[in-house]
Amino acid sequence: MPTDQPAAVPKAIPKPTPETRPFWDGAAAGELRVQRCLACLRHYFYPRPVCPHCGTSDVEWVTVSGRATLYSYVISHRPAPGFAEDGPYAIAVVELEEGVRMMTNIVGIEITPENLELDMPLRVVFEPRGDVHVPLFAPAAAPATGGER
Repeated sequence: MPTDQPAAVPKAIPKPTPETRPFWDGAAAGELRVQRCLACLRHYFYPRPVCPHCGTSDVEWVTVSGRATLYSYVISHRPAPGFAEDGPYAIAVVELEEGVRMMTNIVGIEITPENLELDMPLRVVFEPRGDVHVPLFAPAAAPATGGER
């Protein structure tokens, strides 16, 4: 019997590449890892072999604190196939304590403008998806949930 409801689409599963493997290995271990330049000592994200600040290829992977603040966000009320359950959900940019900004989702809180305050303290949590763990961010004061590592 046909239904009017579309079939549920599973969440997208990122595919690690040789350049991003240390990031995903860290996430699987419950660690948030980014790159740091050994010449200018600045952290950066997204993964790449050359420092975007000074151009050197003398870079390393480091584990960072996982503490962040909410820099910007948008609330989506439309489900995005392969990316979220039914809305609303927050697509956000967070600023890590180490100065790096990254795009993510906010979890562990009701997604409303009243609850999402810019500069609110956040902490990384990891959501298992297939063989990888995806870093998401929850309010720093939120209670622990089963999806954290």
